[in-house]
Amino acid sequence: QASFGWQPLRVCGQASCTNNPREEQVWEGWSFLVNTKQAPLKASCFSQRLREGDIVVTKSRSAIGCSDHSCFWPQSSDGIVRVPYVFSPDYDEAQIRWINEAMAEFEILTCIDFVNHTTESDYLSIKSGKGCWSHYGKIGGGQILSLMKKGCMWKGVIQHELNHALGFLHEQSRSDRDSYVKIMWEYISAGNKGNFKKSENSNNLGLQYDYSSVMHYGTNAFSNTPGRATIIPIPDASVPIGQRYGLSNLDVAKINKLYNCNRCSTVLDSPSGSLSSDNHTSKYSSSNATCFWLIRIPSKRVSLQFDAFSLKSSTDCKTEYVKIYDGVSQSSEVLLDKTCGTKSPPVVTASGRTVLVEFVRGGTGAATGFKISYSSGRSNPRKNGSINLYPSPGIAATSLAATLSAGHSELKGNMCPPSSTSSRFGILT
Repeated sequence: QASFGWQPLRVCGQASCTNNPREEQVWEGWSFLVNTKQAPLKASCFSQRLREGDIVVTKSRSAIGCSDHSCFWPQSSDGIVRVPYVFSPDYDEAQIRWINEAMAEFEILTCIDFVNHTTESDYLSIKSGKGCWSHYGKIGGGQILSLMKKGCMWKGVIQHELNHALGFLHEQSRSDRDSYVKIMWEYISAGNKGNFKKSENSNNLGLQYDYSSVMHYGTNAFSNTPGRATIIPIPDASVPIGQRYGLSNLDVAKINKLYNCNRCSTVLDSPSGSLSSDNHTSKYSSSNATCFWLIRIPSKRVSLQFDAFSLKSSTDCKTEYVKIYDGVSQSSEVLLDKTCGTKSPPVVTASGRTVLVEFVRGGTGAATGFKISYSSGRSNPRKNGSINLYPSPGIAATSLAATLSAGHSELKGNMCPPSSTSSRFGILT
């Protein structure tokens, strides 16, 4: 389970720091948010602890609760929210690829598009700092997002921090959380109780509580007693929480609602299930539309079978088609190229746990659409273990452990070494 600890920051004394930086209230962990009435401060200018694993925020500041939208990333006239970013030179090609693949899910499923920084004044500066942490919402300037090379290179962890940068709370911090989880305070040390603080006035966007959110703590987060849970789902304690496989369907829905995204997208994460075109048994609407389904099963390989298929025929299927990719984005290998007409496609089997289905609907016409059933096929021996979590070199995917800065280590500036030794934490189970 996610087990992130307190991580105090102290001033390094750089001349570039603003004099007497205002102390901000600390929430949710390894990240920062400064008062927008001031010039943005560097991480080195803070002298405080990070709480809940990855965020520092002001008392009443969040993108969701930001009435003037100043902490939202702006939406362009074409409906796309472009978030510029730049990588520090610390990352190798594989690590950059893992981060880009984590970003790709946002770009397919939402209107968030992470773009290379050019001249924009506001952007994400992604560095291999001490731990995994992010600012909370857009703060202005080059805001740091830390993804440590040997500890944070898991898709869900990367997406978790990116989601904080978009302005989202931890799921168990919602104002209505007591109806869905029980916090076991007796197994939380006094110094860690603040990590379970509940927001009294969070804007939950009218969407239900999400146990499967990539923003939810794991069962044993911050436990002071081995084997004892600190968060128990209610009424069913067996419901899994704390996954870091990737964005959940409700994570996607919340992003799309907060940023007014016009997206047709669904995440399917059950071991088996089905999907169909919106108008499976009726005529299509007059407007063109593109829909995506991201299928992410727990293990083995995804296998898809068409149970019904009837799309309008056209030359090279340019007008209307289904296309299937072996991965999370349109740049992944194509398993089934543009297909239309009435002949049912063959069974499609992916190389791993994830498949992207694209459906382009082209105007009006009498067609019944399609229906696809999916399930787990046989294991793929080329994969490292049964799940693909983008492990760092030298870290086994099956152990899911990484060396993270923890306890009362201090960060001296953006990249300064900790003043105490690192501890070994389990990230996920």
